[in-house]
Amino acid sequence: MTLSPTYFKMNMIYSQSDMKYELITVLPGDTTPAKKKSATAKIEKIVNILEGKIDKVNDWGKKELAYPIKKNNSGVFLIFDLELSAKAAKELLSKLRIEEELIRHLLIKQR
Repeated sequence: MTLSPTYFKMNMIYSQSDMKYELITVLPGDTTPAKKKSATAKIEKIVNILEGKIDKVNDWGKKELAYPIKKNNSGVFLIFDLELSAKAAKELLSKLRIEEELIRHLLIKQR
């Protein structure tokens, strides 16, 4: 049985310990700067516990939402560039689901 080069390429990608991710979080539009700083600190703490690394945090500020999410018409967007293992990414998602400060989040694997 011969294995194709694509098989090895895919296994090399998945065998890497840390992959790059982009985490997009949305806080309610009426969030104060103190609450925004608190949410950022919580996410940084979770990533550090999971032995990941935050490369950059972008604050996109307050934006109008296309449709209401949890009775909010606007949201404060925070974008995190992360390096995590695949297992840590799953754990991060499970921890973000129980965060009450966030009205929405999305974790995207970068190429």
